[in-house]
Amino acid sequence: MQPLKNTLKLSMLSMAVVFGLAGCALDGDDGQDGAAGAAGIDGTDGADGVDGQSLPRDLNIEVVGRFTAGGIEVFGKSAAEIVQFHQASNTAFAINSAENQIEVIDLSGLTSAAVANPFSDASLLSNAFTFADSVTVKDEANADQTITLGAANSIAINGDMLAIAVEASVKTSPGAVLFYSLDAAGQGTFIKAVAAGALPDMVAFNPDGTNVLVANEGEPDTDYAVDPQGSVSMIAITDGVPADTAQTINFTTDMTFSSDTLDEEDYDTDAKRMALLKASGVKFAGPAGMTVAQELEPEYITYAADGKTAYVSLQESNAIGILDLEEMTIEVRALGFKNWNNFELDFTNEDELPHFDSVDGLYGMYQPDTITSYQYNGATFILSANEGDSRDYDAYSEEVRVEDIIDEDELNMSLSPSLQTAYDLSGGDDGLGRLKVTTALGDADENGEFEALYAYGARSFSIWDQNINLVYDSGDDFGKISAAILGNDFNSAHTENKGDNRSDDKGGEPEAIAVGEIEGRTYAFIAQERSGDLFTYDVTNPFNVAYVAHYNNRDFSTDFELDDDLDNPCDEAEGMDCSEVAISGDLGPESIKFVAPSDSPNGNALLIIGNEVSGTVTIYQVTEK
Repeated sequence: MQPLKNTLKLSMLSMAVVFGLAGCALDGDDGQDGAAGAAGIDGTDGADGVDGQSLPRDLNIEVVGRFTAGGIEVFGKSAAEIVQFHQASNTAFAINSAENQIEVIDLSGLTSAAVANPFSDASLLSNAFTFADSVTVKDEANADQTITLGAANSIAINGDMLAIAVEASVKTSPGAVLFYSLDAAGQGTFIKAVAAGALPDMVAFNPDGTNVLVANEGEPDTDYAVDPQGSVSMIAITDGVPADTAQTINFTTDMTFSSDTLDEEDYDTDAKRMALLKASGVKFAGPAGMTVAQELEPEYITYAADGKTAYVSLQESNAIGILDLEEMTIEVRALGFKNWNNFELDFTNEDELPHFDSVDGLYGMYQPDTITSYQYNGATFILSANEGDSRDYDAYSEEVRVEDIIDEDELNMSLSPSLQTAYDLSGGDDGLGRLKVTTALGDADENGEFEALYAYGARSFSIWDQNINLVYDSGDDFGKISAAILGNDFNSAHTENKGDNRSDDKGGEPEAIAVGEIEGRTYAFIAQERSGDLFTYDVTNPFNVAYVAHYNNRDFSTDFELDDDLDNPCDEAEGMDCSEVAISGDLGPESIKFVAPSDSPNGNALLIIGNEVSGTVTIYQVTEK
């Protein structure tokens, strides 16, 4: 996927937005599909030869501690979502949205012995602290302004400083980042609050702790009466004190364009910018009148090692932005599409068992949620968990099942002859017809016939180089490994033990990803939100990746059911039974924090995983066999 010659620059005062346009074709024939073969299930297919190192080493992955935020009152309510680690106090931090507090979990007594029952262990304790319902911040004119706070969405720790990204009580209004100084017990003393954009969804410190970046997602309300702009805030930190106000990198404003052949007036309107980005492969889906800045919703941020560059996932738009933090610019790169004719997926839940097929004309949008990065030979590589996401609101939805495309009472459109044949051979409404796809892509010539189908997510993890060119994709590993080990329980939802009931959506949904070094080799750890799988890959050489291990801390033999919308997940009046959730293990892994052996309380590498549905934080120990 090579960038086009020109880049589009948008500026606001001294800050700019640069759209770098990646030349990916909508038909998927851009070299992305099958760019790297998936590693074999036994992880032994060529792990040496490229870098001259040995085959990937086998790892022991064991649960050595577990915290539970509560019982029925917190199940399904994000009681243990985003996690971090504070080395000085040997504590794990987790956002408890059910109680709107920060759990500070004591790991000082952590041993290297595996717990007796990893499904129900509750050996770890927390000393939580809360934050105020409202804060005073400085506005752009340096005047005091009060923000009434809603839910905390993200936390980050650097040294003894904690940053908490909190949305406003009305999510479409500007939120804030709260800064705390942490003591030897992990308890926080408030420093100050700094205003951020609408729905600050993720916060991250740069490597030396001199600034933080905030991904302001800017989601609309459900009726699209208000749709705030997405943006990235940067808050400088000097001598341990955050600045009073943030600088903002956004996706609109006056623009300048430099080119020997094109005049800047060719790109001086939002409509022209949107057309250019669409042509590059960026997905736009929304009601009429939506702007570029409303479309692009920053999700997750990772820094390069030098702190001068950062990367932000733009999940719904199937893109990643490259942030130049010296010039305060951002390049938007489309990720292209995964050709499912080169791999196999299970696209229906009706058969309730693993069954994999290739489909010519079916593509996956990578649409990463969590991203992280690491160094190889001095260069930055970005790892992405390719979850997928749609815009699905009361006033607008792009989401549709394939069967509804040709239903005369729904879209009343048609499939190309080859797609219709695949549809019929698969079992029709109970086969390919079950798969959810977007209406924003597929009918390129707008003649009422879908010549291609675009599904949400890639059911994989990927590695991208610093220019956002695809280096590796795990292909169909996740589905096939999970099915081989879990059988009919693969692609299970995290709200009930009913077996294969997510194949028609986004599969197991790769959600969280972390990277870390153990005994000189670098590993990626990827957790699937719905099914709970934890996959480990050796990524020491990004051009020679190998599968290493699978773990799932979930008991599929229990019987429970939570309401899918999670507003009142344990509503007995609606027939919901949460009685066995507490003994069912971990449900809904949302985030992973890797702790290096040198920083670990027990001397071994740790994974701290926050599970939002079960309300548990699980500590895994990772060692070489």
